[in-house]
Amino acid sequence: MTTRLRPVAEDDVPFLHRLMNDPDSTGDFQWYGFQGPHRLRARWAENGMLSDEGGILIIADGDDAVGFVSWNRQIANRASFYWSMGLIVAPEHRGRGYGTEAQKLIARYLFDHSLANRIEASTEITNVAEQRALEKAGFTREGVLRGGGFRAGQWHDGVLYSMIRSDLD
Repeated sequence: MTTRLRPVAEDDVPFLHRLMNDPDSTGDFQWYGFQGPHRLRARWAENGMLSDEGGILIIADGDDAVGFVSWNRQIANRASFYWSMGLIVAPEHRGRGYGTEAQKLIARYLFDHSLANRIEASTEITNVAEQRALEKAGFTREGVLRGGGFRAGQWHDGVLYSMIRSDLD
């Protein structure tokens, strides 16, 4: 396994659409309902899914797309910001360590290419596999987000993780 991150190509848009729109592909913790079929293509046409405010990169193993990571800028205060990030690995590639490796790679990428000192990631409290992946990637569990996310008709508790720049060393 040689995990790498790469920009989204136009040919990747249907793959992203599947991972965000197909309940069998999103997984139990990422299904939020159907989205417009042209939204991702329009975003790709606008900026290739990369901007100063955030982006999406493909998680690849060789030439094969296995998932994606995304991040967006969050304002901390008037003087600083941090990144909030997440990912989805395609169901046929789960359980092989791609999520852990991708989270390490995106953290390094964001710290190398911005002044941010903090990256946050959260997941539902029952998503034990993602919690393990975040911890293996070097993220620190900070606490429980009570009623932090609405999915499948109800509010769910979440778990907040973070990494700061000095955690990489």
